[in-house]
Amino acid sequence: MKRRTVLASALLATVAAPGTARAADPGPSVTRKGTTTLDPQAVYFVSYDGLVNNNSFQKNGLFTYNGHQYAAWYTASRNAVVARRALGAGTWSTVTLPHRLKADDSHNVVSMGVSRTDGRLHLNMDSHSDGFFYVKSVAGLLDRPTTTAWTSAAFGAVQTTLDGLALTSQFTYPQFLSTPEGRLQLSYRAGISGNGRNALAEYDGTAWTALGEWTSATGTYTSEHGSSTARNMYLHGIDYDVDGRLHAFFTWREQNAAVMCSGGGITNHDTGYVYSDDRGRTWRNSAGTVVGTTGGADKVSVTDPGLVVDPLNPDHSLMNQESQAADSAGRPHAIISYVPGRFGQCTTDYVADRTAHGRAFHLRRTAAGTWQKTEIPVPLNSSQRTKLVLDRYDNAYAVLPYGRIAAASKASGHTDWTLLFDGGGLNAFGEVVVDETRVKADNTLSFLYQEKSSGTTPSALHVADFALPA
Repeated sequence: MKRRTVLASALLATVAAPGTARAADPGPSVTRKGTTTLDPQAVYFVSYDGLVNNNSFQKNGLFTYNGHQYAAWYTASRNAVVARRALGAGTWSTVTLPHRLKADDSHNVVSMGVSRTDGRLHLNMDSHSDGFFYVKSVAGLLDRPTTTAWTSAAFGAVQTTLDGLALTSQFTYPQFLSTPEGRLQLSYRAGISGNGRNALAEYDGTAWTALGEWTSATGTYTSEHGSSTARNMYLHGIDYDVDGRLHAFFTWREQNAAVMCSGGGITNHDTGYVYSDDRGRTWRNSAGTVVGTTGGADKVSVTDPGLVVDPLNPDHSLMNQESQAADSAGRPHAIISYVPGRFGQCTTDYVADRTAHGRAFHLRRTAAGTWQKTEIPVPLNSSQRTKLVLDRYDNAYAVLPYGRIAAASKASGHTDWTLLFDGGGLNAFGEVVVDETRVKADNTLSFLYQEKSSGTTPSALHVADFALPA
């Protein structure tokens, strides 16, 4: 397979009007543009089978805004660093923040967000079921990147609250998202794995407000093996579409291992979906029925009807926090992965079994309102996650572990998945962090990855760029 450029098959022409032929939209393709180095010696340790600098669930560890791309990571000296470059530039300008990674825990990622109302950059760092660290830039830093100095003076002090708003003492999985009006929201989990609740806070350009929790940890779930009365919802993402609808795919993780066939598995089960049309205040299932209110007494619960869009019991090592996106029509898509039943009905070691037999699947809502699932015919060869990207023509790309890229065309109904790039030459450890915003900026698939190393020997951190159909 050619490593630099692989083009998908040409699509059939369509008819725009009687007697008038119109060329079809192009199918998926990737063309390697180049790779830049963020850090030749970034911190390296394997924890929960991942690295702290490239856990794919860290929303906006790499993002594009106003003609510039931003990245954040921890150096070999454990310092938190934020960097930027003009799109297409070969070098990055870095700022070292006054914070050092406190533990060898790959969950303690750096997540970034932009408040468009005042042009600030926000960072949340270093948390796993405990306190967080927060810093924000001066106003206008991202609005005037060519005239505002990119120095440590552009950032305020590191805080352990959101400008005085304390949220929770058990904080994990920060994800920033911008509302259509330009407010900045922060999604996070309060509590711990197997017993936690999802919550939202919001920044209006002046102050942070806690909107409250919107999922419940209570209720009874029963499998063929046993029952559990506590859990947490793991989000595959939380994203606004072009029309302002907020989408969230998820899976549940049960606290009680009795729901599994083997203690070596993982208690994740079922893929669910909810959405909100009022900026995360009210949540509905795919049929449009209200199933929860943020900050209210009625929260989204495992016992609510109509949440599950792809059922799966806890015996197949279903991965949590995979990936999602919405297409140009506002229809939701997700990537999920697990060990299919053809390899057995009971995983006994979720890392080994996912590595040997795990497969990723593309799940999407069709124009008819039904749910379609298609297996991506590329073995994971990893226990790790896959990221989803949709190009301007709604072709779908799955960035698999080790930086491999598979794709499917919209014209096929997203059923013609094929491998376009085999990851050759990257030497990537596992998961990658995708720039979810750059595709719309300049039709470029851009992702951050770290090279394989061993033990705690630092390794190089890079950003790879691939041109998508223009």
